Amino acid sequence: MSEDTEEQGWATAKTLAESLPFIQIYDREIVVIKYGGHAMGEESVAKLFAADVVLLKMLGVHPVVVHGGGPQISAWLEKAGVKSTFVDGLRVTDQATMEVAEMVLSGAINKEIASWITQAGSEADVRGVGLSGKDAKLITVEKVTRTTRAADSVEEKIVDLGFVGEPKHIDTTLIEALIKAEHDYIPVVAPIGVDDNGQTFNINADTVAGALAGALGAKRMLLLTDVPGVLDANKQRVAQMTIAEARGAIADRVATGGMIPKLETAIAAVESGVEAVVILDGRRPHAMLVELFTEHGSGTMVKP
Repeated sequence: MSEDTEEQGWATAKTLAESLPFIQIYDREIVVIKYGGHAMGEESVAKLFAADVVLLKMLGVHPVVVHGGGPQISAWLEKAGVKSTFVDGLRVTDQATMEVAEMVLSGAINKEIASWITQAGSEADVRGVGLSGKDAKLITVEKVTRTTRAADSVEEKIVDLGFVGEPKHIDTTLIEALIKAEHDYIPVVAPIGVDDNGQTFNINADTVAGALAGALGAKRMLLLTDVPGVLDANKQRVAQMTIAEARGAIADRVATGGMIPKLETAIAAVESGVEAVVILDGRRPHAMLVELFTEHGSGTMVKP
């Protein structure tokens, strides 16, 4: 064994020892992880993500994964010749778009992530279980409406987003059964739900993650995306924000586009009892581990 290899071994042992207090903090706690954006675009990065999720489970954490798939939906819609429009970061969803969204989210992406987790955890018998909000009444939704106003007008106009919903009720029975099961199951949830009449709706994945985290009483919610967190006016990452500061970032338009629903989700989740929500760059290997098990935060934390 070379001297360099031996030193690496000592460094690894030191890191593990230093992580013990943090491992104890999250022992048997639920951590909801929203995985999406371009963070899930590369297979090698996705497999690292799956391995980290399995490691969380082996360390006593109960991870619950909620995934998006906006770029993948856009690619399929482009192939089909369907044009996408967005309002405040939410995709306007007609019937044709809804069918494509469900196919991509509940089908290809959901099962792929569950399979990667199962492969990564094969030696320890950790298994990913793919679900959507339509399973076992997991997510009941109500239709979303938004208002918009032209820059030169004081009059607000209602925008019909089509089949876009937001969670009205979360039934955690199935998720809790998987967490408490004899086998080490990791739920993987696609952001699709139904209304009281059985109509299928697309839901913003950040919103689903926040609602699920609140309903489960999660210790943490991690919003993995393709940016390092909330950026201030000088494009520098903001390490921590209070709820009031997060609202201010939205009102002052420091946060724009897809960051708006992320901060709205963080605010709602913290207000519903989640201890803290962290927005971090899922493209960086082991970002979740750095966030949870070291003193060094890796994104923007929103706390009360």
